Amino acid sequence: MQSTSEIRKKIHEYREDADERILRIFNAIIDAEEENPGLAPSDYPQVPDYVYDKIEEERGKYLNGELKTSSWEEVKERLMKKL
Repeated sequence: MQSTSEIRKKIHEYREDADERILRIFNAIIDAEEENPGLAPSDYPQVPDYVYDKIEEERGKYLNGELKTSSWEEVKERLMKKL
């Protein structure tokens, strides 16, 4: 696991070339931290277990071939037909 100083250095170097999406993510994290100073990690909103259970259930269906999936091209084609 990286030390805090290694992580700081990595982020500092990365941000010089970061695209807008990454900069917006960093900004949202900073905004959340500023709105809740001193919030303990255990106080952050947690994803309920039932969400993970549902994801695992759907993943199992996908792996067993029980779910219909589509390529991006197929999805795009269906959407274009609706226009």
